[in-house]
Amino acid sequence: MKTIGLLGGMSWESTLSYYRLINEGIKSHLGGLNSAKIIMNSVNFADIEVLQRAGDWEQCGQILGEAAKGLELAGAQCLVICTNTMHKVVEQIRQYTSLPVLHVADVVANALKAQSIECAALLGTRFTMQESFYIERLKSHGLKIVVPSESQQDTVHNIIYQELCVGTICTSSKAQYINVIDLLSQRGAKGVILGCTEIGLLISQKDSALPLFDTTYLHAQAVVNYAINIHSQAV
Repeated sequence: MKTIGLLGGMSWESTLSYYRLINEGIKSHLGGLNSAKIIMNSVNFADIEVLQRAGDWEQCGQILGEAAKGLELAGAQCLVICTNTMHKVVEQIRQYTSLPVLHVADVVANALKAQSIECAALLGTRFTMQESFYIERLKSHGLKIVVPSESQQDTVHNIIYQELCVGTICTSSKAQYINVIDLLSQRGAKGVILGCTEIGLLISQKDSALPLFDTTYLHAQAVVNYAINIHSQAV
């Protein structure tokens, strides 16, 4: 079993889900008392969020790069960035470490294609929904991506940062997300990417007629497969 390096804390709420899902996956495959070999470096999300708002992605990349380097020095054999948004700085992170990275967008694209879904809606932070680093990676797999309107993006983004990242789950916010999904369905989406690792804390498949692709679950599943050499690759 490979030793997994988790770059977490963004937020710790979703990193907790990664830890649980990876260990559940290892136990499911190997049984008995088996659990994942994990080294975690959990950063202070308050520091990262300030830099995000300021648009200082270079400093974000430096912080995460140094954290990734620490994971490699500690013995990790692969790197998992436990957040969708911070894949924006994945190339900067690579400058600090030689660890292979399991890129979340590749994992999600493979899951969509496995269900023959060619057009998917993307929910996430404003950065993920508006910028090219994530959408273009998905499109490189031959997918069509639709995103909410600008006002709807504000709603989705604010609920993530003001509620989900601090562990607050509101019924009214779930209703707003479901409404956004319904509108995206009308625009041709055949599936929905929960492109922020916290969104799965708010909505689940029972809330949507469209198939949901929870990036936290899919990413964790891919990590498990990679760690025990089952049809999963890092780049």
